[in-house]
Amino acid sequence: MELDLEGKFAARAYQLLVSLIVPRPIALVTTLSVDGKINAAPFSFFNVMGANPPIVAFAPGDRDDDTPKDTARNVRATHEFVVNLVDEAIAEKMNLCAASLPFGENELLHAGLTAAPSSVIKPPRIAEAPVSLECVEWGTLQIGGNRVVIGLVKRIQLRDEFFDAEKQRIHSDKLHLIGRMASPHWYCKTNDRFEMIRPA
Repeated sequence: MELDLEGKFAARAYQLLVSLIVPRPIALVTTLSVDGKINAAPFSFFNVMGANPPIVAFAPGDRDDDTPKDTARNVRATHEFVVNLVDEAIAEKMNLCAASLPFGENELLHAGLTAAPSSVIKPPRIAEAPVSLECVEWGTLQIGGNRVVIGLVKRIQLRDEFFDAEKQRIHSDKLHLIGRMASPHWYCKTNDRFEMIRPA
């Protein structure tokens, strides 16, 4: 079976790819508008892309009328954002942040989440998130109808119980993050894991 994404299946590319590339981590991104209004929106077109320097990337799409979504507008104007990771405890509230609210309306209030000050950037992190990455925009790539925002990670904010200070390692088994699965409504938990030692 071969699916031609340049021909017959071009219009189905989104549905096909998001059902195949799974699970995907979720970035609950907080930004500020130029007049200081908070926006929060989840994205599963997201991942860490490098460590030297530490970078993450996410892809905020456009609205149905082809105008940029609030997150993209805010990053373009202020060049800062916070990636808040999503665990099982805030999964439902993350989903509420996906609602299409009018520009400038605070999704955190709508979802019952709490804004907390960031350390080195203006947009707030989410207090209930297990981990928050404070980021400065490195650049945004426009590839056809795709917008890919690349951010330099300046600070990691996380709860004490997730960090082994002596070994300087993350207790990833304690995070209980969730992942995005097939479109339109499927997610997964990340507690079922196994280990394979890489060959020398």
